[in-house]
Formats: sequence, structure tokens, C-alpha cells
Amino acid sequence: MNRAVAALLSILDLEQIEQNLYRGHSPQDGWQRVFGGQVIAQALVAASRTVEGRGAHSLHAYFLRGGDPSVPIVYDVERVRDGRSYATRRVVAIQHGAPIFILSASFKADEETQLSHQIDMEAVPPPESLATQSELLSGALDKLPPVVKVYFAGERPIEVRPLDTTHYLTSDPLPPRQKVWVRVNGRLPDDPAIHRCALAYASDFTLLDTSLFPHGRRVFDRDVLLASLDHAMWFHRPFRADDWLLYDQDSPSVGGGRGFNRGSVYDREGRLVASTAQEGVVRLNDGRSDG
Repeated sequence: MNRAVAALLSILDLEQIEQNLYRGHSPQDGWQRVFGGQVIAQALVAASRTVEGRGAHSLHAYFLRGGDPSVPIVYDVERVRDGRSYATRRVVAIQHGAPIFILSASFKADEETQLSHQIDMEAVPPPESLATQSELLSGALDKLPPVVKVYFAGERPIEVRPLDTTHYLTSDPLPPRQKVWVRVNGRLPDDPAIHRCALAYASDFTLLDTSLFPHGRRVFDRDVLLASLDHAMWFHRPFRADDWLLYDQDSPSVGGGRGFNRGSVYDREGRLVASTAQEGVVRLNDGRSDG
């Protein structure tokens, strides 16, 4: 296991400080804000710790304030309901005495499938035939902000391989859609809850970026402001986050300073294992706060 994956598992291993209260830490890697996927994943870990015999099947979350990576995040779990099949949890993430994030998650016991269908995955090249994100950006690292340069130059817990690299090479408008293969870059424990939390972490990496494609912009452009506002996720079928998953994303709408984005996650056998939706701040940076 590489150090980045070990660090990811450490981040997801929350400290219990009281019944229904957990404390999480952020990596000290120079970013000014806590990565949104980290907060989603840690909140889901906290909620999962209070549920037995059921796995998360959906989550809905709102980002309220930017997280401060220099101090711990406290996760306060409310046990809203425990039914015969379903359980519901509400989690509030707190820093500096104020909520920065709220999450509602629903858990369900396994059930025999009587009715089943899915939208098929499109035929795509296998991940082994594609360049990594780091390889694609290697020639442009000197042009990126220092913290971004360090991030892509080192080991990372999530490996991403885009199917189409056009948006790295041009400022021309492109259709608002992208597909990437994604996986945790090392073996994870077999606990399905860890894999759901790891995918929740990874699901925030490229989703909002898709909003920029029709506008000829990139996520690292200095005049672009992106920030997640909310995030929803549904888990349909079992999967492993340390095996390749195809993340098929699109952005149906941008307007009013906000972008809406959707994602479908397939495993290598073409099974639809998860779906995502997110709205975020998408605007040219004019000095205004995104809050």
C-alpha cells in the first residue's frame, strides 16, 4: 500500500470522542480549504459507525462554509430513525463552533432483487490503454499553482485516467461531458462501507469541472471560481473502489453563477454501481465570496 492510500485510510478512520460524536483530521498538504470529497466521506464514515447490519444506499449533503484544514472537524451524528429495513442518519460537521457541512444518509438491509434494470454503459477503451492524469499534466506542471504542482507530482490516493484529453489541450468550447476511469490507488480492506466512503471521496474530484467545458475554461484557470454547494449520491450495487470504475459525467445546465452536474459510475463489467448529482458555484472570479 502506498503512502497516499495509507493516508486516505487514516483520514477515514475517525476518532470517536463521545457517543455519536467523531473527530476527523485533514491532510496538511497546503490547500487553503478542505477538499469537499473528504468531508462527504468522513461524514458518511461517522453515520455508518452508528448503523449495524445495513449499508448506505443514498446520501444528500450541503456545503455551508469552507473547511479549515488546520483544525479537526467534529461530526455530530443524529440517529433520526431505525426501522425494520431502513435507518436514517443526519450528520453535522462543525469547525470553530459553527456548522460547515450537513449530510443526511439512508441505510438499508440487503434484499433479494425481484425487479432489476439499468442503463447500459457505453463501450469505452480499457483504463490500461490510457495515460494517467499526472502524465497528461507533466508538461504543464510549471504553469500550475505551486500547491497543485506538488499534488500532481507526488503519490495520490485516487488514480484518474481520462478517456478524452482534449480539454487539457485547448481553450475551445467543448460539449459538457467527460468520462474518466477512477480507482483508489492501492488495496483497501474488504469492508463494503470503506469502499462506499472511498467512492464518495473520489466522486467530488472531476464532477464540477465538467461545467467549464462549454466555456473553454479549466479548473486551474486563475479567473475561475468553483465551489461545491451540494452533493447527492446513490449506491445501487456492490463494488470495489480499488478496482477501476468508469465515471461518466455531464453538466446539463450552467447559469446564475451555478452549475449542475450528474454522474454515473460503472464497474468494469458494465454494472451501474452508483449515481451522483451536484450543484456548485461556477463563475468568473470577480472578488466576491462564494458564500
